[in-house]
Amino acid sequence: DVQLQASGGGSVQAGGSLRLSCTISGFTSDDYAVAWFRQAPGKEREGVSCIRTRGDVTWYAHSVKGRFTISSDIANNAVYLQMNSLQLDDTAVYYCAADDVPQACGHGMDYWGKGTLVTVSS
Repeated sequence: DVQLQASGGGSVQAGGSLRLSCTISGFTSDDYAVAWFRQAPGKEREGVSCIRTRGDVTWYAHSVKGRFTISSDIANNAVYLQMNSLQLDDTAVYYCAADDVPQACGHGMDYWGKGTLVTVSS
């Protein structure tokens, strides 16, 4: 079974940084797509960033471009989301999701982990 575990959330002041981690197990290949989504209170879930684990193809939402960096660590079956210059409206539950189709960024993801809460305060 494919399993994803997100971690690294917490509380931070505006302007601060956090790094989220997503550990992935169960894929038979090391070439797949991993995405971060977030859902803020009262809002719909939105895509934040996505990466193909091999080839370093990445995608970012406009709202986080230049502040967030996604990276993959194939050796450790992990994907990270470095979040800098955090803003109040980055507050949300962040989820990692994956798909065994490497080109799945921008499309639906088949596998989801539980979320990790990020709270940005002033």
